[in-house]
Amino acid sequence: MKNIVLASGNAGKIRELSAILQSHTAGIGVLGLDDFPDIGAIAETGTTFEDNARIKAKTVAQATGLVAIADDSGLSVDALDGAPGIHSARYSGANATDEKNIVKLLEAMREVPDCSRGCSFICVMVAMTPDGHELIARGEWRGQVTRVPVGQQGFGYDPIFFDEELGITAAQMEAAIKNARSHRGKAVQELLHGWPEFWALALQELKG
Repeated sequence: MKNIVLASGNAGKIRELSAILQSHTAGIGVLGLDDFPDIGAIAETGTTFEDNARIKAKTVAQATGLVAIADDSGLSVDALDGAPGIHSARYSGANATDEKNIVKLLEAMREVPDCSRGCSFICVMVAMTPDGHELIARGEWRGQVTRVPVGQQGFGYDPIFFDEELGITAAQMEAAIKNARSHRGKAVQELLHGWPEFWALALQELKG
């Protein structure tokens, strides 16, 4: 079996990516950062989602000698010039929580009219070989920022992200529906589109 590393300690993400890749690539296994504790925390010093995903993928690929896949994602609000963006997870400060982040964002949007509350969830995924060959995929999910949180599912900004087509927030969606529409789901599908060529190159590199 050929292993790759997902630059995450999230067991759910690892299981999900493993199932997807195994359905497209025979004999592949997906490890996580928990399998390489010596790597430690990776500083995300980039200025874009792509920068941060690339930093994580490069660090892990070089540290392990294996193909690494990393993603960076967040919420970009039109009326806030793209904020919170790459700072989505820690928008409310060093001790940020989902609830604190939502409170801060809704306060920043308090005077913004309904017609100007557009936003996007964005995800960028980077797969990288130890020698630096990369495959980049991007997914975007358009929506509107609600005025109050609605729904109990999901995490992060899901309770205030309104999908106009379905008429519900991301936090009101069943997991299967959310995954089919989400920014991360779209990024994975784009990654899979270029995966066969990338994986063939990676195998040649690893054999060399």
